[in-house]
Amino acid sequence: MHCPLQANKGSIVAQAEVIVAKVGNKADFNAFVDLAYRLNRSDPNWVPPLRSEVTELLTPGKNPFHEHATMQLFLARRGDAVVGRISAHIDHLALTQPSAQGMGPGTGNWGLLEAEDEAAAHALIAAAEDWLRGQGMTRALAPLSLSIWEEPGLLTKGHDHPATVMMGHDKAEYQGWIEHDGYTLAKTLVTYEVDITEAFPPLIQRIVQSGERNARIRIRQVELKHFDRDAQIIIGILNDAWSNNWGFVPFTESEIAHTGKKLKPLVREDLILIAEYDGRPVAFMMTLPDLNEVILKVRGKLLPFGWARLLWWLRKPRGRTIRVPLMGVLKEYQSSRLASQLAFMMIGDIRRTAVQHYGFTRGEIGWILEDNQGMVAIADAIVSHKNREYSIYEKAL
Repeated sequence: MHCPLQANKGSIVAQAEVIVAKVGNKADFNAFVDLAYRLNRSDPNWVPPLRSEVTELLTPGKNPFHEHATMQLFLARRGDAVVGRISAHIDHLALTQPSAQGMGPGTGNWGLLEAEDEAAAHALIAAAEDWLRGQGMTRALAPLSLSIWEEPGLLTKGHDHPATVMMGHDKAEYQGWIEHDGYTLAKTLVTYEVDITEAFPPLIQRIVQSGERNARIRIRQVELKHFDRDAQIIIGILNDAWSNNWGFVPFTESEIAHTGKKLKPLVREDLILIAEYDGRPVAFMMTLPDLNEVILKVRGKLLPFGWARLLWWLRKPRGRTIRVPLMGVLKEYQSSRLASQLAFMMIGDIRRTAVQHYGFTRGEIGWILEDNQGMVAIADAIVSHKNREYSIYEKAL
């Protein structure tokens, strides 16, 4: 695909051509991975992902997402210079979901957009759209990098501070470039920041104390010696709790195993809780130390000394921030007082542990759908505030 660019500076007219082609060999693949590091290296708030993680994300056989997805990577060049990249992909599980929930038949995705300028971005998005049309798709929902469970949405608020673990960070210019290509907002995802050194408001403390007196409620930690069992419990609750949410795509068995293996080094038994009601697991809260704080210091490189810093940190994480990436309550309880009570009890337990045992001072909750009234109400009740917004766009093809 060709895209001419014409720029005027006084009487000088310069024209260059952007050529977009599919990634077809190892050199192209390496260029695809490397580009993000080059284009973002001057941004102090961009956290360079570990290159091994990026390679795994994009490689069939290493990332089980590809077991139910079709993907094509593209590079944009001006002459010999790589000036942009994009992925186009179709999640075949997402195609089976109800259209009213955001996915559904005919919906394809693109993501991992990086571009030097708007002309490159335009050419890349056009190439991704053409590929999706060729696969029979009638709608693009983007950006997703790659699935809704990884780094969904484009950062549109919060560029002034680094993203926490497993969250994306994008150039502010991308918003205008995408919108100029005819994309409209489909959904906003938000994260909330909270000072975890501060106690709950009195009303929330009373709700927690009431739950602690209820013999039918038990809040327990996950057990690393039974990690596979507890991971299955958590994913089971998650798949039920989120099944009516916008954008939901169920976790597969292989994705459960893969995610558990990846997260296990970050897992601290006292920071991931399961709530039982009458002996039955009904809710969970997952909290992770912010690995990005140490990754930012090693700039995405494990060699020559980054691995030592990382391993030392993993032995006992210390830092400023913890993130709650996932929480859920079984659907049958979501409209009850019990749901918010369990959430407050788990948040209270985790914040005390995070401060007293690890020295953390800041928590981040999310992402959360902006119109998820229950979760927004919980975030408001514990006196948190929005610190980042991510936009997911859509366009008819």
